[in-house]
Amino acid sequence: MASLFLQLFLLLLSVTQISADQTAKTYIIRVDSESKPSIYPTHYHWYTSEFSEPTSILHVYDTVFHGFSASLTPSQAASVLKHPSILAVFEDRRRQLHTTRSPQFLGLRNQRGLWSESDYGSDVIIGLFDTGIWPEHRSFSDLNLGPVPKRWKGVCNTGVKFTAKNCNRKIIGARFFSKGHEASSGFGGIAGGINQTIEFKSPRDADGHGTHTASTAAGRHAFKASMEGYASGIAKGVAPKARLAVYKVCWKNSGCFDSDILAAFDDAVNDGVDVISISIGGGDGISSPYYLDPIAIGAYGAVSRGIFVSSSAGNDGPNGMSVTNLAPWLTTVGGGTIDRDFPADVILGDGRKLSGVSLYAGAPLNGTMYPLVYPGKSGVLSASLCMENSIDPTLVKGKIVICDRGSSPRVAKGLVVKKAGGVGMILANGVSNGEGLVGDAHLLPACAVGSNEGDAIKSYIASNPTASATINFRGTIIGIKPAPVVASFSGRGPNGLNPEILKPDLIAPGVNILAAWTNAVGPTGLDSDTRRTEFNILSGTSMACPHVSGAAALLKSAHPDWSPAAIRSAMMTTASIIDNSFKPMIDESTGKPATPYDFGAGHLNLDLAMDPGLVYDLTNNDYISFLCAIEYGPKTIQVITRSPVNCPMRKPLPGNLNYPSIAALFQSSSTGVSSKTFFRTVTNVGEANSVYRLNVEPPKGVKVTVKPGKLVFSENVRKLSYYVTISVDNKNLVLDDSGAVYGSLSWIDGRRVVRSPIVVTQIDPL
Repeated sequence: MASLFLQLFLLLLSVTQISADQTAKTYIIRVDSESKPSIYPTHYHWYTSEFSEPTSILHVYDTVFHGFSASLTPSQAASVLKHPSILAVFEDRRRQLHTTRSPQFLGLRNQRGLWSESDYGSDVIIGLFDTGIWPEHRSFSDLNLGPVPKRWKGVCNTGVKFTAKNCNRKIIGARFFSKGHEASSGFGGIAGGINQTIEFKSPRDADGHGTHTASTAAGRHAFKASMEGYASGIAKGVAPKARLAVYKVCWKNSGCFDSDILAAFDDAVNDGVDVISISIGGGDGISSPYYLDPIAIGAYGAVSRGIFVSSSAGNDGPNGMSVTNLAPWLTTVGGGTIDRDFPADVILGDGRKLSGVSLYAGAPLNGTMYPLVYPGKSGVLSASLCMENSIDPTLVKGKIVICDRGSSPRVAKGLVVKKAGGVGMILANGVSNGEGLVGDAHLLPACAVGSNEGDAIKSYIASNPTASATINFRGTIIGIKPAPVVASFSGRGPNGLNPEILKPDLIAPGVNILAAWTNAVGPTGLDSDTRRTEFNILSGTSMACPHVSGAAALLKSAHPDWSPAAIRSAMMTTASIIDNSFKPMIDESTGKPATPYDFGAGHLNLDLAMDPGLVYDLTNNDYISFLCAIEYGPKTIQVITRSPVNCPMRKPLPGNLNYPSIAALFQSSSTGVSSKTFFRTVTNVGEANSVYRLNVEPPKGVKVTVKPGKLVFSENVRKLSYYVTISVDNKNLVLDDSGAVYGSLSWIDGRRVVRSPIVVTQIDPL
């Protein structure tokens, strides 16, 4: 056996024999750990002894995953896959980041509730997978924090401008992962290597994103914060006393590689984190099957050991089926607005005032009217988008320029205008972005406007050769209604892999979020931005995800015995679908009522999540049954679970995963009445002797029957099950614009409402 492996790996994995016609790439290789020849004391010895060039191996995985990553040619990778001990081989992929007042907006208050019940999360460790951290920031002070939890087994990696002293009782661990990144650039990859003129080869954050998400989840509180005067208030994270473990897997301007992310999962689980926050996704709009998705695989390894994993839903909304991070063991978080805004008005020469948003903090225009120009009038796409070198300075000098959103960073367009001599910019949304606006710290007087306002301004220019305008910046306004609103960019359902599982799970604050910032770059992140600010305001589901990570830390601290599924259930079944004007939450992109495909179960409400009454719990066996139900074979499932599995003879139904939501799929070709029955089990985490009664709001044109209609719990009865039968008349079922109809079922004990959304849709037969 040993000689067979020696021949196999020497032949296939030697990088010294890479053929000239095939470029090496990084591959992640899943090995059946039970096949290790006995002559090797460890798996590490097994893998490394078979290489003529030991540096070919990048990472060895042994906790959430068994195997390694290495540089191979495609033909070598294909040959490796044929060996019976190899369960899977997949190419390393580059991922992208899904890039105050929000704790109060979640229902957190100083004197009572979850903050006090959990001691602000002081005993919980949050692992942040991101761009690193700026450790000197006040948000990461360890003043008055107790000792590092004894169970912590992590390390503080040193590197460029990062020493062991940069860790403390707040930042209790820090690692960085670059081997996959460097291998990609070393073999002609698109990453371009780690540019150490703008990056730190250490856990230090050169980008800002990681510092922002870390302080959102667990930043210390009780000092004043703002971004150049905007969003002034008291800085605080959701779990201010939680400990931070930093895993730098993403690098400035070049993304994050799967092989490094998987290595971070391996280390984080071994280190002893309680929560993992990962604001990272595909970036290509394509969701891989779970067995080819290292985020899903790594997350399963973490969740199976009791670690809650929060992930971002992606920023490709409002398109349908744009939600990412779909595995049912992940908690997938979309983004919404909060009740704070940064308005700016475009005032046209004819007296009209159009509303926009801006974080510009420089010298104001003071009401001076300037000529308006739209470079896109020429019909040249690059000019309409204000791309680099696309604007004629003679056309824009001394004028306010309209630029269309898309293809380049919003703030970079302003820099192009400024270089060309423009005095200001109006950034106009296209139809795809609708009326969804986010603030930016522009380098010149500029504001963003919605699609309708943008069209109005362009029409004004087209009909008026002396068109003029000015921009009035109005600062920070609090108490905005309605809020929350589902952000235009937030990834939407249905779930593109398994629509039986509703995704996203819920939404949290993700628009114009104030949090800590690196001192390495200015607030725009542009190299030419010489400004430095202690805090910055960003938008994206990247910002929503750490809100839920911090929330999970608080719930874990208050309820140490709760599983990751129980924590997610508590958040989902208590989530709000009503805004602060007591009306149904709306969709920013359309102005119409939002649906569970937009917000999942609703908007996070932590005051209620602390005491949900009932939870929908899940075990590892439940997830394995789900994988069997979607027809993954035992070997394929083993890629995810590590251990061999046997699927039952009678195939389970994917819709029977004990999820806090229900999605019923019916064949569009069916005629007459069709029915589907779902099975759910709830666990009582409230008072032992309690009674819950049913309330159903059926989707339009759908019959929903639940048996039993009453759940009676006692000291001896902590779990009860029920059946839900959903019946539709296929011929007369009328779906809405999103292709579904929506309702809910709730269990009510007089004080608590345990609510689950119901989605009914039709699918085309295979």
